[in-house]
Parts: sequence; C-alpha cells; structure tokens
Amino acid sequence: MESLKELYRIGRGPSSSHTIAPTRAAELFAAENPGADHFRATLCGSLSKTGRGHMTDTAILDVLGRTKCEIIFSDRPDEELPHPNTMIFEAFAADGHGMSALEVYSVGGGRIAIKGRPAEKAQDVYQLSTFEEIRDYCNQKNMRICQYVYETEGETIKEYLSEIWQQMKRTIEAGLAAEGILQGGLAVQRKARYLYRQNHIDESPQTRENRLVCAFAYAVSEENADGGTIVTAPTCGASGVLPATLYYMQQYRRLPDEKIIDALATAGIIGNLIKTNASISGAECGCQAEVGSACSMAAAGLSELFGMEIDQIEYAAEVAMEHHLGLTCDPISGLVQIPCIERNAVAAMRAMNALSLANFLTHTRKISFDVVVKTMYETGRDLFSKYRETSEGGLAKTYFE
Repeated sequence: MESLKELYRIGRGPSSSHTIAPTRAAELFAAENPGADHFRATLCGSLSKTGRGHMTDTAILDVLGRTKCEIIFSDRPDEELPHPNTMIFEAFAADGHGMSALEVYSVGGGRIAIKGRPAEKAQDVYQLSTFEEIRDYCNQKNMRICQYVYETEGETIKEYLSEIWQQMKRTIEAGLAAEGILQGGLAVQRKARYLYRQNHIDESPQTRENRLVCAFAYAVSEENADGGTIVTAPTCGASGVLPATLYYMQQYRRLPDEKIIDALATAGIIGNLIKTNASISGAECGCQAEVGSACSMAAAGLSELFGMEIDQIEYAAEVAMEHHLGLTCDPISGLVQIPCIERNAVAAMRAMNALSLANFLTHTRKISFDVVVKTMYETGRDLFSKYRETSEGGLAKTYFE
C-alpha cells in the first residue's frame, strides 16, 4: 500500500475526481505543450454528466486559459469508455494543426492514469495490504495501528499529518464563519454557522453533541461545495466526516494534537485498505465508496482516541462501512450539495454510533473488515451506472419530476 501522503491531500473542492485530478491532468498537459496556441478538453462519462456541477470545466480553464481552451461535454456512451471518468486533451498550433493529444482517467482521490503510459503509482510503503495481516503483525509486536504507521513511514509522517490536521481545522473554522448561498444554482443556504450558534437552555448533552458534530461536518462540506480548500479524507465529497468527529473530540474533550495525529494515522490505514482492495471513487462504486469509507475511517480514528483494542477498532470500522453498503451517488444537478453535505453530517454521527457499538459488542461480531470491503467493491460494481455519480438516477432524477 502507498503512503498516507497519497490518501490525505490538500486541494480544491468540490471533488477530488472532478476538480483535483482534472487540474493535475491539465497542468501536466500544459507543461508538455508549452508552444501550443490553444487547447481542447473533451469530458466523458461522469465528468461530462456532472462536470459543470462539480466545476470540472472551471478547474481546467483556470489552468489552460479561458480564452485558449474549449471544453466539450461528450455524450459518448458509458459502455464505450475505458473508465467512467475519462478526459481527452488536445493541443493545437496557431494554424489549427494538432500537436498532441492525451487521454487521461481520473481514478479517485485526485489520482490520474494516462492511456499508453505506466500507471501513476506511488511507491508502495506498506507491505501488508489486509486488515488481518496488519492486525496479526500489530499483535505480534504489541503495537497499535498508529505505531505501525510510524514504524513503516518513519517519524516524518507525523509532521505531514500535523499539516493535514491544521488544514482540517482551518477549513472547519472558515466554514463556521461563512454565510450566504452556495454557488451552483440550487440556492442552498449555508447552515454550519446557524447550527453551531444554536444554544438551547434545555438542550441535552447528546443533542448538543449531535448538533456540534453536524455543524463541523457541514462547515467542511460547505467549504468544499463552494470550491474552497479541503483535505481529501478519503475524497473531497466525503471530506467533512473525519475532521468533524476529531474536531469535536479535541474541542470538547481537550485532547492534544498528538492524540489527533494518532487517530489520523489509524484512520488513514483504514482508508488505504479500502483504496487498495476496493475503491474510494463515487463514479466507480457509488457514495458507499466515498462517504461510507469516510465513516469507516472516522470510526477507526475515534476508536484510537479512546484507546480501544485493535479488534474494537476493526469492529467500529466494519460497522461503519457495512451500514453504508449500496449507498448511491446521486447529486442533484451534479453539485456536491444535495444530498452530499447532509450525508457527511449523518455519516459523522454514524461513526460516533459505531464507536459505541464497538465498545460493547466487539466480541460478538461475525463480519471482518476485509470481508465488508470486498462486499462494498462487489456491490459498487453491481450498481447501475445512473447511481454512480452520473446524476441520472435517484434524487438527481426525482427532484425535477
């Protein structure tokens, strides 16, 4: 498996597959064609169907130039595409002669693959690639999962995770301070600030906890929806779940950053396992691969904060994923707003519930984390394409009926 630096990335919302990866692809193509007079970028599959809502065209034009690049939203059938997130870049000389072309695939989490070239793949850092292997290794060495991360990646990974945590906090704080309507045309009102500032005298501790966790998740998701700076955890569309839960725990249980970094390391292993053995791409496996994975990561991170045993961490992560199985990706108008923002908040609360269940029921479980990851991948591959980030089914369809 790859370094956690490949999982946690600081970038521009609202979608790792629709904005971060296309930005990287456009930058690469521009660098390879410095003498080009103008460009054309053809977006296919999910990038075509939801590209406007996900600001894919804006991301590419910001790199290649609004007056120099033509964006085409292709209607090429999905079954003809080598990947559901396909984009084709072309460079032209001043006389209109074609100079070069590049077919690129956005494969999830901000990563790209290029037709005819070796796959863009970071060096594998972790030799173990299943939870069972990692659990056995940690038990043999009497270490926690976060210690396994530090042993494998070196102590410098702590510095990187610290940077990631600082950005997560900045995003939450920016989202809590912002007001107004999100861009995109759905007239979605920002709600994080409103949620955070509610203060009912008779509010129970549990209700307050739910409200604040939701406020933090909304804050990140709203920043993401507005094209702000976020951390993929594991993606942009699911970026609110993990920071919301960890921020709440730090703020209201007075936990030091060192503990949060341990939680990020543990959560990162869970995200890495899902990315390696299944998918974190909504276009490939539906929202279960994004919000489901984020919930699983958050549940594991919370379990680390509470010092739970490795079997309890596994149970929490498994429960969180199991109860997102089959979750469709059906953003209205292709915007990462409805149901995406609210879904991040619900998943954050579900991660807290998974933590509670793991505290009581770990030794009664029947399903392993590795099994539920395999199941998620098979389920995602079986989903109709209209339920995988195309905005052709589910809420995206019925909203306008």
